[in-house]
Amino acid sequence: MLIDTFGRVATDLRVSLTDRCNLRCTYCMPEEGLQWLAKPDLLTDDEIVRLIGIAVTELGVEEVRFTGGEPLLRPGLAGIVERCAALEPRPRMSLTTNGIGLERTAGALRDAGLDRVNVSLDTLRPEVFRTMTRRDRHRDVLRGLEAARAAGLDPVKVNTVLMPGLNGDEAPDLLAWAVEHGYELRFIEQMPLDAQHGWTRDGMITAGEILASLRTRFHLTAEGEDERGSAPAERWLVDGGPARVGVIASVTRPFCRACDRTRLTADGQVRTCLFAREESDLRGALRSGAPDEEIARLWRTAMWGKKAGSGLDDPSFLQPQRPMSAIGG
Repeated sequence: MLIDTFGRVATDLRVSLTDRCNLRCTYCMPEEGLQWLAKPDLLTDDEIVRLIGIAVTELGVEEVRFTGGEPLLRPGLAGIVERCAALEPRPRMSLTTNGIGLERTAGALRDAGLDRVNVSLDTLRPEVFRTMTRRDRHRDVLRGLEAARAAGLDPVKVNTVLMPGLNGDEAPDLLAWAVEHGYELRFIEQMPLDAQHGWTRDGMITAGEILASLRTRFHLTAEGEDERGSAPAERWLVDGGPARVGVIASVTRPFCRACDRTRLTADGQVRTCLFAREESDLRGALRSGAPDEEIARLWRTAMWGKKAGSGLDDPSFLQPQRPMSAIGG
């Protein structure tokens, strides 16, 4: 079990497979990209599967989310999924992706054992997509979403970040589109995880503003806390249901009290929180020949030290040194 001093138990593991990405989203990284991790620093496929196996069989992890960077850029992804699907007990497995390449891989990932996907899409306007991502790949993302739905990777969830002056007026249109196509939309407040460290509170669109915009066109009925559990998104029924929309208010309404996550970076570091400034090295233990029991002990020790909250509401808050692409979403 991965328990901390506040009694929270981590059953959800986020595994970053790479820090590389084929987009350059303005709220994540500069146009020229970043200095990527060297290949020898990355966990191998065998190391990833071994660590996930320890988490599932020894530490009580029930759900695994593959992230990046862009995880579809990881060679051997389907093989990793297939090997993890063979674990006992079998974890639920999902993927957070920008959708580029999903059109050709959705079926194989489903066959390998992937259960569902979250696809990032911030706008319905191709020209805004080009501005926000610095790439002309809007249609590729839409095709990836269609392929995920056709492959049965349900529910297909769409993650959206709204930015003032770019897509800040699109919330109702995005929700109408998601309802029409059977996708479950999640709005995410912009978080201080950009490589440029340019994030400011007064430059973000808040959960309250998003909901106010949605209510100009839709009737929203809040789901109760029992339905939410430890999920990061607060959810609302849209016009009585069954369609739902979620808002992840990491900045203005943090959900730290119920957090059930542990994170593994692409270079084998345990992080207890997206906003942590400390990491615990498992790669070194792996490569020095440590047995599973020792690696499990190191992981438990790391999670025991998890802080009460992200610290975003503290005036002295400092962004993590690593950006989102290097941490894993």
